Amino acid sequence: MQTCTLAVDIGASSGRHIVGTVQDGRIVLQEVYRFENGVRRKAGHLCWDIDTLAREVVNGLRAAHDAGFAPATIGIDTWAVDFVLLDEAGQRIGDAVAYRDERTEGIREALEKEYGLTFAEHYARTGIQYQPFNTVYQLMALKKEHPEQLAAAKTFLMVPDYLNYLLCGVAANEYTNASTTALVGADSKDWDDALLQRLGLPRGIFQPIKTAGTVLGHLTPAVQAEVGFDAEVILPATHDTGSAFLAVPARDEFAAYLSSGTWSLLGVENPRAITNPESCAANFTNEGGYEYRYRYLKNIMGLWMIQSIRRELGEQTGTRPSFPELIAAAKGAADFPSCVDPDDNRFLAPESMIGEVKAACADTQQQVPSTTGEVMQCVYNSLTQDYRRAVEKLQTLTGKTYTSLNIVGGGSQDAYLNQQTANATGLPVFAGPTEGTALGNLMVQFIHAGVFKDLAEARAAIKHSFEIKEYQPQ
Repeated sequence: MQTCTLAVDIGASSGRHIVGTVQDGRIVLQEVYRFENGVRRKAGHLCWDIDTLAREVVNGLRAAHDAGFAPATIGIDTWAVDFVLLDEAGQRIGDAVAYRDERTEGIREALEKEYGLTFAEHYARTGIQYQPFNTVYQLMALKKEHPEQLAAAKTFLMVPDYLNYLLCGVAANEYTNASTTALVGADSKDWDDALLQRLGLPRGIFQPIKTAGTVLGHLTPAVQAEVGFDAEVILPATHDTGSAFLAVPARDEFAAYLSSGTWSLLGVENPRAITNPESCAANFTNEGGYEYRYRYLKNIMGLWMIQSIRRELGEQTGTRPSFPELIAAAKGAADFPSCVDPDDNRFLAPESMIGEVKAACADTQQQVPSTTGEVMQCVYNSLTQDYRRAVEKLQTLTGKTYTSLNIVGGGSQDAYLNQQTANATGLPVFAGPTEGTALGNLMVQFIHAGVFKDLAEARAAIKHSFEIKEYQPQ
C-alpha cells in the first residue's frame, strides 16, 4: 500500500476521488473513482440526492484502497451555500434543497420589508455579494415554509461539513464555506450573532468555525470496516472555489484568477475585505479563503450554459455531443455577433437553455441564433465579454492594474474559450492546471503533512508539475 493523500472533489454534475503524492518534488495526481451528481425534484423542490452522495464518497474510499493506496488524510470539497439540518439524535431533517431551487424568490425583498435589513447594510457586515440562493435566503425561506424544521434543528452543516460528519462523527463548520452563507462577519470571521438574532435564526445550530488544515478526527470504526483502512479527516478549503484559488500558479501580485467550471469565479486574493458602497454596487464578493485570505471575486454563470446546451441536445437526439464537437460548431459560427448577459437569472435553471438564449437575443433586438454553432458562439461571446467587464471593474475597485489572467479548473481545457478570453480582456491568459480544485484540496493536506512548508512552496511545485498553456491576445 502506498501512503498518500486523497481529495474528494464534488461538483454540481460529478464527483471524483483523486490521490495525491509528491515524487521528486513533483505533484502527481491519480483519479481512482468518479461518479455522477445532479438535482432532482422532490416534494416540490430541486434537491440533491445527498444519501447517494454519501454512499459514493465511501465507495470512492474503498476504490482507493482497492487500487493499492492507503490515504493518510482525506479532504472533501464541494460547492457552497447549500446545507442540511440535524436533529438532537444527529439525524438529518428534511431534504438537501439545491441552490437552483426557486424557494428563495422574493426573500431578499422580504428581509428589507419585514426585518429592515437593506442589502447595503447586509453587505457592509458580511461582504458577500447578492445571489438569490445565498444560504441566508435559503434559511429564511425554510423558516417561512417549514418553521418546524428549524425548531427541531440542533446542528447546521453545509454539504461538505455533513459528509465529513458521516465519515468521522465530528460536526464542524469550515470557514471558506461558512463565509458564503452571508451570516459570517467580514472582519470578525465568525458568525454574526447580531445578524442571526435580528433574523430570528437559532444561534445554537451553528458550529464553531474551523479553518482549513484542521484535523477533525479519524474515520469511524464502521467506515473503516467498509473501506479497509483508517485515515484522518482533514479540512481543506471545503468550498471548491477556495481550493481552486490555492492552485493558481500566479506569476506575481498583478495576476487575476479565474476558476472555470460550472461557475466562473473571477477575482484576486486580498489581505482585507472590501465592503465599501462601490464594491456593494458592483456586487463583488469577499469570500473567505485559506489562511484568512479574502477571495475578492465576481460570480459569472460559467460553463453551466454550455453543459445545459449539451444535455438538451442529447435529450433531443439521444446522443450528447462531445465538448470538442460543440467547440467546432462555435468556430464554424465565429462571426456570429450576438451577446447576452450570463448573469441574468433567466439562465439559472431554464427549461430550455437554447430557447432562453434565443429569447434573450430577441428581447434585446439582436440577431437570434438559428444553429447550434450560433448558439454556442453567442455563449462564448457572452462569457468572454462578462470576463472583460469583471476585470475592468476589478481594477477600478482595487486600484490595481492586472497584467495576466490565470485560468484553472475544467474550463482551462477549452482552448477556444481561453483564446477568446485573451482577445476580449486584452490580457495574456495562462491556462492550467485542469484539476485546480482537487489540487488545492491536496495542497492543504500536503502542508499539514510537512511535505511543503507553506502555500508559496506548494504553489512553486505546481509550476514544475503541470503544463501551463499561454494564450496571447490577437
